[in-house]
Amino acid sequence: MEKFIPYEKLSKKEKRKLDQARRQTWNSLNPVTRKPENSKAYNRKRTQDWKKELPDLRLFVPDLLDRNSIIL
Repeated sequence: MEKFIPYEKLSKKEKRKLDQARRQTWNSLNPVTRKPENSKAYNRKRTQDWKKELPDLRLFVPDLLDRNSIIL
């Protein structure tokens, strides 16, 4: 039977061995705590979403000028 030695008095190598033996994997579970986004907070992506909803402008603007005679 091995003699009991307090964790604080173990050598660095022994502590590592003991810690490694106690560790287990989480498999597919992610231990990071998640919380929903704050719906009232400013979100740059959401403010740009209205642009995606608009149809293509070329449908509404008729081509009045001939492409060869563009005046700059």
